[in-house]
Amino acid sequence: MKKTSDFLKGMGKAFEIFRTIVNAVLDIGGNDSDLERILTDTDLCKQIAGLVVKTKKSICVNYAIPFTNMIGMGKYDWVNENITAEHFPITGSGKSEVDFQFVHLNKLASSEEVLLHMEKNNLRPATLAELLAFGAKYPEIQREFPIVALGSFWINGDGIRLVLYLGKDNSKRFLNLYWFDRDWSGDWRFLAVQKV
Repeated sequence: MKKTSDFLKGMGKAFEIFRTIVNAVLDIGGNDSDLERILTDTDLCKQIAGLVVKTKKSICVNYAIPFTNMIGMGKYDWVNENITAEHFPITGSGKSEVDFQFVHLNKLASSEEVLLHMEKNNLRPATLAELLAFGAKYPEIQREFPIVALGSFWINGDGIRLVLYLGKDNSKRFLNLYWFDRDWSGDWRFLAVQKV
C-alpha cells in the first residue's frame, strides 16, 4: 500500500488545484521560475483570476421593452418609488449585447475613484437598462453583494445626485437608490461595461 503524506492529505483540493496548474505550466514548456511569478507579478495574478472567474460575461439589453416591464422582469420584492421613466429615461434602441464585469476596489472609495479605475481599464459604468437586464438574468448575485450602476443618475429636489443599485434585505431582493457623492465601502461591486 502506497504511503501518503499527512501534509498532502491536509491540503486536499487545494493541492489538486495547485498540481493541475503546475502540470499545465510544465506541459507548455514553463518551469519553476514561471510559477514563482505568481507570487510577485500582480498583473499575472489578476489575469489568472480573471480566467478562473470568467469576469467578462454578456447580457442582452432590449431597449424596446417598456420601462415598467424592464423592472418587472427582475421580479424584485421592492422597488424605490423614485425609480421612474421620468427620473431615469432610457436611451438606446433595439437590442444590444454588452460584455460586463464587476469593478471591486475592496476599499473605501469615492464614485470618482471607481470611475477613474473603469476609465483606465477601458470600461464604462453600466446604465439603468443594463443594470435591469443584469438583474433579470442573474437574480441571485445581488444576494452576495450590492451592485451599483454609476452610468445613470437622478438629481432629486434637494440637489442630491442618486444612482441605482441592486441589493438585498434578508431574503428580499430590491432595486434602490444611493448617494453618488458618498463613499462606498469595500463590499460594493460596480457593474461595468467593456468599451467597444
